[in-house]
Amino acid sequence: MAYVDFLTTIHKKTHRDYLARVNEYPKAKAAELAKEFDFDYWDGDRKVGYGGFAYDGRWRKVADQMSKHYNLKPGDKVLDVGCGKGFLLFDLTQSVPGIEVTGLDISKYAIDHAKEEIKPSLIHGHANSLPWANDSFDLVISINTFHNLHNYDLDRALIEFQRVGKKHKYICVESYRNEVEKANLLYWQLTCEAFCTPQEWNWWFEKTGYDGDHSFIYFE
Repeated sequence: MAYVDFLTTIHKKTHRDYLARVNEYPKAKAAELAKEFDFDYWDGDRKVGYGGFAYDGRWRKVADQMSKHYNLKPGDKVLDVGCGKGFLLFDLTQSVPGIEVTGLDISKYAIDHAKEEIKPSLIHGHANSLPWANDSFDLVISINTFHNLHNYDLDRALIEFQRVGKKHKYICVESYRNEVEKANLLYWQLTCEAFCTPQEWNWWFEKTGYDGDHSFIYFE
């Protein structure tokens, strides 16, 4: 298991006013709306989610890095658990023409409003029960999803994630290394359920037998 960072450059491009996040709109109400993973979360007001999650090509850089790092080639099968609107999967098909991509997300809204080219490859479902056989995919990825699970679902989801990947695996989750980053994470997040330090995430990985790559997003 290796630490491989594909996401920090994208994460740091966003300016975050942490205090405004908790003062401009009732945080509990924002979280309630966000956790429906419906219009408000994806395309509603920024106070309760993305504020409009539209394709802008920003994931192509990540797709190119992943394709190179994992030596993806035509015919390889890739699964994204928590794929959202499928933007990264689409960019992977552009980076490596001929790969087979599949996505799963808890949000039916996201799938219904996914990028048209990729929509037929996406299904509605939960990370704790993946409807594929063992070793079905050459690369399984999950970005900013597993920290949204309660412990009982997180345990099963990591086991499932490990089960369906026969070769490469990559997980990125939010974490914190100190009290400042913990406070910022609490201020900013809307859907997080598992608040873990890197050491705690590594404990989860070891407990569930996860042997793939990973990285953490910090709110500095």
